Amino acid sequence: MALTQNMPCWIEDDQDFKPENWRWDVNNKSPEVQLSSCQLAAYFHVDPVDSSIGTAGVRGTKGFTTGEHYWEVIFLEPPHGTSVMVGVGTKKALLHLGNYQYINLLGRDEESWGLSYKGTTWYNGKYQRYTEPFYDQTTVIGVHLNLYNGTLTYYRNGKSLGVAFRGINRGEELYPIICSTAAETEMELGMRSCRFNSLQEKCCFTIMQAMKGKQAVDKLPLPTVIKSRLKEQY
Repeated sequence: MALTQNMPCWIEDDQDFKPENWRWDVNNKSPEVQLSSCQLAAYFHVDPVDSSIGTAGVRGTKGFTTGEHYWEVIFLEPPHGTSVMVGVGTKKALLHLGNYQYINLLGRDEESWGLSYKGTTWYNGKYQRYTEPFYDQTTVIGVHLNLYNGTLTYYRNGKSLGVAFRGINRGEELYPIICSTAAETEMELGMRSCRFNSLQEKCCFTIMQAMKGKQAVDKLPLPTVIKSRLKEQY
């Protein structure tokens, strides 16, 4: 597993956490977001004429319904502007608002949960003060999504900020999402890891890590119910 110097010690010491390889999704993003060739870095509002015409987001290629998942988002430039956010959302979560609408996109409704660089958390159009604002370049925000107990916890440069949200395990796939209103915002994915409790979950995850896409699952000599679960949850 690739480690960062800001990685929480409890994850670094836990051998059950395994690396994941999801990236930012080229097919599920705002047109105002450009991705690096490796799909790890996201660049927002880079048009030289219209520097920013609204709020733009991008989600990860993988959604989660079970297990514990931890990933890090590295700020390559100091965050600024109305909103720069890190969080999670369902498939229904909005990823783009144009017409010069600058809002906190994550947490605007019941489909997403987000942390603003200004230190507030947002859900269903309401916010709460959660932590001190972070303005520094190279700030690393860690996200710990625990779908066993339904909590979402943020980390800042390796230090826990406490549980931000509870009760978010609704049975729907939850995707990592980042968004920004500010021109030339740059964020990059750092480490990504996961942990599963049951032997069945661990076996399913190991199988999917070896697959070249979900279509290959149909060729496995497994019961239909197991193949369906592999494609839906892993």
